[in-house]
Formats: sequence, C-alpha cells, structure tokens
Amino acid sequence: MEVALLNVRITFQKNSVIVDEIGNHQNEWADVYSCYATVSGESPNENTDAGMVVDDSKIDFTVRWCREIAAMTNTEYRIRYQGAFYNILGIDHMNFKRKSVKFKCQKVRR
Repeated sequence: MEVALLNVRITFQKNSVIVDEIGNHQNEWADVYSCYATVSGESPNENTDAGMVVDDSKIDFTVRWCREIAAMTNTEYRIRYQGAFYNILGIDHMNFKRKSVKFKCQKVRR
C-alpha cells in the first residue's frame, strides 16, 4: 500500500447507550480513533422519496491495518468524513495480510 495515497483524515465513532437521570436510554456517538485513508468508489446516488431528495451515496475507505481497526465491527461503529457520517456496510480485511482494511460505507440519512 502506497502511503502517499492516504490523503484524507477520517474519524471512527463508536455507538454507546447512555442512561440519563430519569432512566431514559439514548444512543450517543463518541470519537474513538482517527487516521488517514484513501477514498475510492464514490458513487453519488440521489432518489426522490415522498417529495424529498434522498442522498444514498456509497463510498469506500481504505486504511492501514492496526489493532484498533482490526477490532471494529459494522454494527457498533461509523465513520465521519468531511462533516458527513457514513454507516459501515461491510469490512474487507484484504486477504487477512495485515496491511490494509477496506470499509464499504453508505451515507447516513438525516
């Protein structure tokens, strides 16, 4: 993997459940890890749904392997990139060679 291609900064966020003082459960996203990545496969996809334009862009992030990255799952984590949030659809460990990991993501609807 060429290090020069890792030219954008992304932040991984972890989902946790917070209980407030009266017992309500709320989801909270906290920044866990930040690193440089390569962005590929940007495919903008906009649909019209009930009179609204919905952005369902899919994007792939490739990062260098490390222990923090190897422990991530697609159900507990998401990625923040340029102020937008992306749900992780799948994680490709690139033949388990411990060199790089590819995250297949989709933009979060807001």
